[in-house]
Amino acid sequence: MAEKTRYSDAELEEFKQIITDKLEKAKQDYELLKSAITHSESNDTEDTSPTFKVLEEGAATLSKEEAGKLAQRQQKFIQHLQAAMIRIENKTYGICRETGKLIPKERLRAVPHATLSIDVKQNQR
Repeated sequence: MAEKTRYSDAELEEFKQIITDKLEKAKQDYELLKSAITHSESNDTEDTSPTFKVLEEGAATLSKEEAGKLAQRQQKFIQHLQAAMIRIENKTYGICRETGKLIPKERLRAVPHATLSIDVKQNQR
């Protein structure tokens, strides 16, 4: 029997559902992070005594920086998932971009936006 060169439409539909679910969750997380960065009506330094005000402001800045970094990572993750959806539509999803062989289903279920097989990924290190 010849080696499979792409996943069937039914298999692609399964992966599409996994990615859709992850995409929905990722977008919700991104919105939460975005609101944490822009939200200024929470308990801020306005209701704190002057001695702690400097410490509070520093912590708030650090927290916003961390939230900003997390938001950037989340946005990148969303872009990777959206690219995976395009590959599903093009029926090229699950094909390793280095070897041209199918990426195992187990890997795609764990990392649905993967474009490299485990072997290739490990050899990149």
